[in-house]
Amino acid sequence: MKTKYIVISGGVISGIGKGITSASIALLLQQAGYKVTPIKCENYLNVDAGTINPIEHGDPFLCEDGTEADMDLGTYEKFLNKDLNKDNFMTMGSIYQTVINRERRFEYQGEDVEAIPHITDEIQKRWQETAKKTKAEIVVIELGGTAGEYQNIFYYEAARIHALKNPGDVVHVHVGYMPTPSHLGEPKTKPIQLSVRTLNTMGIQPDFIVARSEGQMDERRKNRFALFCNVVPEHIISTPDVEMIYEVPLLMNRQNFPQLILKKLNLPEKTPRIADWEKLVNKIKTIRKNKKQITIGIIGKYFATGEYQLRDSYAALFDAIQHAGWQENANVEMRWINSELIIKNGPEKYLHDLNGIIVPIGWGERGAEGMITAASYARLKKIPYLGLCYGMQLAAVAFARDVLGLKEADTQENKLKAKDLIIHLMPSQEKFMKRRSYGGTMRLGAWLAKVKKNSIAWKAYELHNGFLNISTGLTSERHRHRFEFNDKYAERFEKNGMHITARSVVENLAEILEFDQALHPFYLGTQGHPEYKSRPLKPHPIFIEYIKACIKK
Repeated sequence: MKTKYIVISGGVISGIGKGITSASIALLLQQAGYKVTPIKCENYLNVDAGTINPIEHGDPFLCEDGTEADMDLGTYEKFLNKDLNKDNFMTMGSIYQTVINRERRFEYQGEDVEAIPHITDEIQKRWQETAKKTKAEIVVIELGGTAGEYQNIFYYEAARIHALKNPGDVVHVHVGYMPTPSHLGEPKTKPIQLSVRTLNTMGIQPDFIVARSEGQMDERRKNRFALFCNVVPEHIISTPDVEMIYEVPLLMNRQNFPQLILKKLNLPEKTPRIADWEKLVNKIKTIRKNKKQITIGIIGKYFATGEYQLRDSYAALFDAIQHAGWQENANVEMRWINSELIIKNGPEKYLHDLNGIIVPIGWGERGAEGMITAASYARLKKIPYLGLCYGMQLAAVAFARDVLGLKEADTQENKLKAKDLIIHLMPSQEKFMKRRSYGGTMRLGAWLAKVKKNSIAWKAYELHNGFLNISTGLTSERHRHRFEFNDKYAERFEKNGMHITARSVVENLAEILEFDQALHPFYLGTQGHPEYKSRPLKPHPIFIEYIKACIKK
């Protein structure tokens, strides 16, 4: 069949839920039996998300092929339960780069290169190539930003042209915010009306409106949208605030949204099979009513944005913890702890009542000493500890200082001329650092590692049938780092109870460090990022076993 396209735009405010809407639509259509692939179109001129401060745009999501993408790709993977790659993500920077490189190679045969049609042609070309590569019957395209921004105008123009070229094969879904001002007490439709008007000025008439709001939309509001936005009432979908994002597909399904989209695309109207999703949502609601709760401290440094706290900086980690908590029927309170405060006020104030401690991904010297202190505290107090990438490296530094007596131990990233560089720059990275080539040059994506039997990692992978080939002992996790454990210290670590329980197949790098199980209930650091592979219906094994240890604590 001819490929169909669903273009999803946003209006009124950013962060309104386009990503959840896109993932929910893709899930419902996939579960109805169609082959679906999503694409996220970002506005920024960065070539990818890898060089962006997580406070600026949230935690970059790391794909299996090493693509550093927007965290919406993580939402897509969690909903669709499949791996995505570079074809599912584009930035305006990558598009400009491709067009300019093409011009430099004289591929335009002397033509003057302009935004329209060359930028818009490249956007459409990528949509079509992704459809072809994935053999998708339906492509769900999420446009970044909100309608009316100058940064994304070429995406909208590409969407307009694409619909013109493919009549009957493209539908446009507009997600907007319908606020309820507290001093008025009623939802206001004007913001979405004006957002749709902005779309109309760009030559786009939405086929569907998804109205985000605090409460359920009533008929009066629906009729106002129909009248002023020129959209039939049954094509106006209400998505009020819910307890969890995994309810959104169920909410849309109850309004027959997938069938309405299929009808608009002239496709057979099939019923999505979402029993597993319904079961998950019901289980989560039941768990939230029970009293079984654990508290895990996340020792990080990317929590603050101005005077506000930011969840998005560690989005994949928080999701992975929740997934594992639900698997073990536990409510998990995640306490965000600024690592700099641990040095300022001491660890006891923040860590004494925790059931578990996690030191996540991070970069640079700021706050590192607080993370090292937290890693030491967890080991000495026998609090379950999970170190992720930077958290593994700093746990190694803490061990070298505390147990091996190497008081000047450090990571080369933070102290270039430390006496004992427990963590040092990978040789393959030296050439990139010398020429300041930072973008897309780290050790990225999935790498194979061999896991030792009877380790915490082996038991976790084996017990939960996750990502381990039992016959070969090989597993694969996603990576995003430049620095590695210095094997010069491996023998001393092993003799004193800190074991290397996984090594990479290609470079023989230390992938997982574990403190002796006879001395500690759960102390593990992994150079890889298991949080990026966790799914709500299939939590990651390491997180499941970590949560179990926290429950026992």
